This record gives sequence, C-alpha cells and structure tokens, in this order.
Amino acid sequence: MAPVTTDRHYRQVLTAALAYRQQSIQDLVFNSNPVSAILRQRGMFKPFTGPEIRVPLTIDKLDGQWFTGYDKLNNEPKEILNSAVFTPKNLAVGFSLSGTELRGNEGRTQVIDLYEAYMDNAQDSMRDAWEISLHGSGTGNGGREMIGFGGALPTNPTTGLYGGIDRAQHTIWQPSEFDAATDFTTIGAGWDATTARPIVENITARRSKGNRYPSIWIADLNAYQPLSASMTAHQRITRDGGGEPTLGFKGLEVATPVGNAVFYCATGVGTVMPANTVYFIEPQSLEVRYMADYNMVPLFPGDGVSPVNQDAYAQYLLWVGELVLRNPRYSGRLAATPPTP
Repeated sequence: MAPVTTDRHYRQVLTAALAYRQQSIQDLVFNSNPVSAILRQRGMFKPFTGPEIRVPLTIDKLDGQWFTGYDKLNNEPKEILNSAVFTPKNLAVGFSLSGTELRGNEGRTQVIDLYEAYMDNAQDSMRDAWEISLHGSGTGNGGREMIGFGGALPTNPTTGLYGGIDRAQHTIWQPSEFDAATDFTTIGAGWDATTARPIVENITARRSKGNRYPSIWIADLNAYQPLSASMTAHQRITRDGGGEPTLGFKGLEVATPVGNAVFYCATGVGTVMPANTVYFIEPQSLEVRYMADYNMVPLFPGDGVSPVNQDAYAQYLLWVGELVLRNPRYSGRLAATPPTP
C-alpha cells in the first residue's frame, strides 16, 4: 500500500521518532478475528511436535454374538484402528528495516519503537492471513494453506480427501451439511425468527451421542439475528455468570434436547466469515494444532538477519500448524438460507 501522504513531515521515520507526538497508533487496516478468538477461548488450540499430525481413529467395531450350548463362537479378524494424517502448514510474514531508519528512531526523540511497531503489524497481518485460511479449503497458494472450515466442514462433505482419507469411500468420515431452505420442510422453508430455534434443536439432537453434541455454533450476522429475534428478552441467556465477551460478543445460550448450545456472532470490521453460514462444532472433535516453538514468533533471534553488504535487518514471524477435525460425526455447517420473499 502506498503511503497515505507524500509529505516527508508525516512519513514513517518522523511519525515514529518525532517528539511530542501521541504514542498510540490508530489501526486503519486489519480485520477483526472473532472466530480465532472463540476457538482460543474454548481451549481448542493445542501444541504438537514431529513432522506430521497423526490422529488415531476407531474405524470399525467388534461383533457381538448371542449363543447357546455348542454354538460356534465367531472370532473373525478385524482391523479396528487407523489414522488420519495431516501435514503441518507454514505461514510467514516478513519485513525489513534499514539501519538509517533504526538509528533515526533512537535516543530521546523516540516515541514509538519502530521495530516493535513492525513486529506488532506483522503479528496482526499473520492473524488476518490465518483467519482467511481458516474459512478456506486449503487449496490456496498451491495447496500450501491451512485446511480451514472449507475443507474440514465443506459444503459437499461426500467428496475429496481429508487427512488422507477418501470421504466418498467412508461415510463415517463425512461431516454434516444442512440447508435451512430444503432440509427442514416440517419446520419451514428457510432460516428466520420462526424456524431458527427449532432447526438448532433438530440438528443438535440428530448430531449427538451420549454427552457429545455440537455445543459451539458460530454464525455470521445474517444468521445470528433471526435466532436472537426468535427469543424474548428474558429468554436470551448469556453464559454462566454473564460470560466473557469475545471481541465484543457474548455467547447466546440456546437450550436443546441434549444440552445448551452457545451461539456466537462472528462479525466486525473486515470480517471474512461467509454470509448466511453457521458452523456447528463439537468441542472434543476440532483442534488447531501448532508447534509451540513456532507459534507466531520471530524466525531469527534479536533484530533479525543483517545482509553482508547492506545496512539493513530482515525479520519474519512464523507459524506452523494445521486445523484438524478429529471426528466429523458431530460437526458440520448450516446454510442459513432465508425464506424466499
């Protein structure tokens, strides 16, 4: 992006070092990150080590047999364990500063630490690039991107490989996908204040087993408002004790036949949450796995690497990891299609 002003008195070095200026920097660029904040708040970020992320799976169950007397007992060999394997992805954000800029930002006239400002900017840039991939299918940048909800909870869950397993060949590896306009004809034809709550109850009950069910729902503003409008003020229940707001939004608890589901609104300035979309997630099934030593941290120690023949420093922030859906049976996505006018 070109500077917003060409007057040298307002450009970078003097902005950072000129005396008697405010120290705070107003952010005119970065997107909000509600989805990543929600996942982190709910404990879904977990570290890993090694060259790959391997998820052991139970793919079959042993057969029971009723018998009496001299009946022959079956003991047919079965392979009940397998693995899904995910390759960690690498995300880097780099910047460089000349020695002239750094020296001009030292001493008593320094108000804003120029290097720290670049590091903060790189961190925000990385978070935004990360969240864009969070909604993607992993095909961007030649398949180098993280496999986000577009791959973990796709609009067509019966095709493609995920974790090295062919979904078309294994129905147990297929997450759910619903459309409010066509899949709930006994409730209504679309997502509005009348149908939203019974659709949530229907999906939660159908995608549950024992104490496992999709208790986290993340919706864009279009999908959130009909659900909120379906409840009177005394029915809108925030989390226990009022809950903690997630980037300005509290979880709206919805009672279902199997337990309460927390509904979050993912919106804000520059949000990349898809319109008319709801993700429903079972917390034990979804994880963001990352390498603890490369979790949005500088790649090089100190100020960075200085080229042999240049008075400058280069630095990168690095993140290594992947979003992993460990069990697709309880999670999916809902197209919150509004009724046809």
